[in-house]
Amino acid sequence: MRISVDPERCYGSGDCVYRVPAVFTVADGFGAVRPGGEAVADDPDLREALREAVEGCPSQAISVSEQGPGRP
Repeated sequence: MRISVDPERCYGSGDCVYRVPAVFTVADGFGAVRPGGEAVADDPDLREALREAVEGCPSQAISVSEQGPGRP
């Protein structure tokens, strides 16, 4: 899974961190993916929370793709 936060769009609401703290963090006042966050996001228990974070991002800065490192 590939997760990213577009720094050009993010304005630092922190909603992603609130919804999925195992995947997201705040760096320099903006949302960011934690180191190892993409691996954690593969946990089926976090899938719904991740979907809600993407849909609930007020700046629409989060993108998720099933394609990731080592996946075609």
